[in-house]
Formats: sequence, structure tokens, C-alpha cells
Amino acid sequence: MNADRYLLHRRGFLGVTAAAALTLPRIGRAEAGALDRITGRAFATGWSIVAPTGRALARVAGAIEAALARVDRQMSPWRPDSETSAVSAGGAGLHRVSPETAGVLETALDIAGETGGCFDPTVGPIVGSWGFGPIAGERVGDWRDLSVAGPRIGKARAGVTIDLCGIAKGWALDRMAAILADEGITDALIELGGELRGLGLHPSGRPWQVAVENPDDPGAAAAVLGLSGEAVATSGLVAQSYAVGGRAYGHIVDPRDGRPAAGALRSVSVLAADGTTADGWATALFAAGPEDGPEFAHRCDVSALFLVAQDGRLLPRMTGRFGEVLL
Repeated sequence: MNADRYLLHRRGFLGVTAAAALTLPRIGRAEAGALDRITGRAFATGWSIVAPTGRALARVAGAIEAALARVDRQMSPWRPDSETSAVSAGGAGLHRVSPETAGVLETALDIAGETGGCFDPTVGPIVGSWGFGPIAGERVGDWRDLSVAGPRIGKARAGVTIDLCGIAKGWALDRMAAILADEGITDALIELGGELRGLGLHPSGRPWQVAVENPDDPGAAAAVLGLSGEAVATSGLVAQSYAVGGRAYGHIVDPRDGRPAAGALRSVSVLAADGTTADGWATALFAAGPEDGPEFAHRCDVSALFLVAQDGRLLPRMTGRFGEVLL
């Protein structure tokens, strides 16, 4: 693998204790001589920004740190003082939140509607019951019990909870991209917990090269794509899973049956114009499984790469524009 090619994987998800949520970024030279890099920690995972040397990346470190801390305060289910936790604890009716939290939930509900609830932000109690999240108790209702009206979230009944872990990291990635744009940094590769967004071009004049991880051989590449002006996110069994009786159970729950998504589908990578869309759809399509996932992707014009295990091999299946960016 080239020194300046970056492996796409999914490591962790939004939500840690407030004390551990963020650490100071490091600033240094990336592997390739013409690149500089800053790195840090957020949401129990790492982040990095790589840009051509001379773009003064150090000046954006503080703003990046503040933006990620804000997303954590808004949307982390692990924080009892977050906006989503406050709504979860509240009764039926309208609850005021920031426009950002309302907007992310609105996108989540749009994806839920397109997929018949394969993305469901009310599934937190079930995720918690399988050992992958902090929301306890019985699940009450489903995504149709939530609504958005301006900067307010509506709950049709008390007990409905909100978990945006399957989409909020993509939103945070987009906030990082917006900060770079505001500072006039037009060429960069941004990574947050394995989700990436490429801005402009590599110093060589080509798109940023990103390798999709082989879920059956972690650390190896299953595919390589060129990323320029778009985001890509992957959901699968590699990052958060455990095995019982030879069967792997992952942290992404299929809301239709309340069980962790499992089976022949090993991972889904989604290419989109922004990280929020890529993250949410990757979560939904993985939960949908090897049959319904590609069907939803075709119907909704989502560019995705499905890696499916069959007869001891890993078979790719692509939808939309995904094949156009493969190298």
C-alpha cells in the first residue's frame, strides 16, 4: 500500500464520557514528503487531517477540537447532559434543541422512511441490551414517533429515546470540512474514525487514494478508490463485534427484528457528497442485509459497495456511481 493511501475502516462510534471525549491534536509531517498532518482523539476514536505542506494546518486545530466537542455535547447518548439525552429523558411533546441536532435527526428520519425503518434512531435500548450502547430499558415506539419542527424535536409518547450514533460521526466529519473551507484550505483528506472526506486533490494532482478494508482480513484492502469532493463511510462487523458459538454479533442492530445484523453481508461502504449522508446510509444498508440493502441502494440511487461472503470468498456488489471511483 502506498505511504499516502489511507485505509477506510470503522473504529468505534459516537459517545464516550465527557472526560475522555477529546484529547489535544498532534501536529507533524505525514508519510509523504509533500504533506502535513494534524491528529487527535474524539468519540473514542481518532481523527486526522492531511493537507499539502504549507497550508498551516496548525491554525485550525483549536477550531476542530471545539467543533467535535460541540457535536459530543449535542448528540452523544453516553452523556446525560447532551441534547439527545435530555430529549430521551423527557416526556411526550416538543423539545427544543440546537438546529444542528434537529437537522441530523431530520436526515436520519428521511433515511428511516426510505428504508422502512432500517435506520431507526429509537433503537438505542436494543443496542444497549446487546452490550453496545448506554441506553437502558425497554424500547418504546419507533422512528415514526419522532418528528422535527424547526429547532424542536417532537416525541409522540414518553419513553421514546434517541440514538444518533449511526449518523452523527458523519455530521462531525462535515463540520471539520466546513472549518477547512472557512480557512481557505481547499485540498485535504479528513478522517474521523474510519470515515473520510476528500477535498480537492493530492499534491500530485490526483484524487486522494482510499482503501476499503477487507472485513475478513483486517489491515488489508478489499478495494481502492479515488476520493475528491466526496465522503465515504463504511459499516460492518470489524469494529464493534463479539462472537458466540461461532457467530459474530455486531453493534448495528436490524430494527426490524431487534437483533444485531449478521450473516453473509460483511460490510457496506457508501459514497456521498457529504459525510452525514454517507454515514447514515452505510448504517441503514448494513442493517438491511445482503438482499434488501442493495435493493434500497438501487431504488434510492445510493452509491454503495457491498462485500458479501459466499463460498469462502468475498464478493463485491456495487450500486450507483461507486464503480466509477475505483482505482
